[in-house]
Amino acid sequence: MSSFRKAVLTAALFAAAAGVTAQAAEKYPGVGRTATAKEIAAWDIDVRPDFKGLPPGSGSVEKGQDVWESKCASCHGTFGDSNEVFSPLAGGIGPKDIETGHVAKLKDEHAGRTTFMKVATLSTIWDYINRAMPWNAPKSLTHDEVYAVTAFLLNLNGIVPDKFTLSDKNIAEVQQRMPNRNGMTTMHNMWPGNEFKGTKKYDTNNTACMTNCAAEPKVASFLPDYARNAHGNLAEQNRIVGPQRGADTTKPEPKTFVPGAAAAAATVVAQAAPAAAAGGGGGADNKAAQTLTAKHACTACHGMTNKIVGPSFADIAKKYPGKTDYLAGKIKAGGSGVWGAIPMPPQTLSDADAKTIAAWLAAGAGK
Repeated sequence: MSSFRKAVLTAALFAAAAGVTAQAAEKYPGVGRTATAKEIAAWDIDVRPDFKGLPPGSGSVEKGQDVWESKCASCHGTFGDSNEVFSPLAGGIGPKDIETGHVAKLKDEHAGRTTFMKVATLSTIWDYINRAMPWNAPKSLTHDEVYAVTAFLLNLNGIVPDKFTLSDKNIAEVQQRMPNRNGMTTMHNMWPGNEFKGTKKYDTNNTACMTNCAAEPKVASFLPDYARNAHGNLAEQNRIVGPQRGADTTKPEPKTFVPGAAAAAATVVAQAAPAAAAGGGGGADNKAAQTLTAKHACTACHGMTNKIVGPSFADIAKKYPGKTDYLAGKIKAGGSGVWGAIPMPPQTLSDADAKTIAAWLAAGAGK
């Protein structure tokens, strides 16, 4: 083949490749761009139940305890059994459960549920810790730290010994000791499949109730007010989110729902904000500050007018009117004991962002 023909053929091949690339880029004109391989790799972090996608690494129970106490215990308790913020992670499991792969206590409808009583696949635990923990800084743990924390949780639940090191090489073996590994089933007819011997019937074909509907239940009795706080404030003894939470027993139990009560409470907070602002520290850009509270995940623990894990922004504003510098310092340093036993970890935001949020709080946390 002559040099001229080779040059023509080479140019034609390059033109064809360029045309394919341009066609791919123009598949959705004006809508974003094609993701790079690096971007896809950063997003593609899920770990399947067969452990496909699990990165290499290892971590010991001992190392996991160190990571746990510094980054996890504030929400889950020193031994993973706290019910104050989230559901307990450890407990409710015995040697027989590990042997059979069925947790006996799950049959008791009145028994509390811990995470390791319910979860069937160890990949779920590893994957969730890796992508979502710690709550205030998700994805900040190294892979070895995730292995270590997972090993520590396994040890707390009696699944692995104290001197154990979990790794990508032995995690499939540990899966065979998960207490509820045989507790998951597809025999519930939520979708048709061969396990139902050819039937295509779903269990979700309910019809809307239009006549003879069940009457609204009515509470027949209440715990007497004098006995309500007999065992201390349950709200302080139990977590404040999820299905297992405690009532504030220092206050009488509400007998009926009062329409408009939430709106009235919001009005009180709104009226309090200008008064707080008058105390000093005003001039904050409300929208900019609220955007920063979302950006830095402050709203995961603080509601605008309601307590979640920490106090509401409105309550903070009411307690510290005009104290911008103090609030900025507390945001950066963290602390505990002022609003309860649950500590706020130190926050990694910039000084400027901390100052903006603090000024907004000090001016009344306006909307």
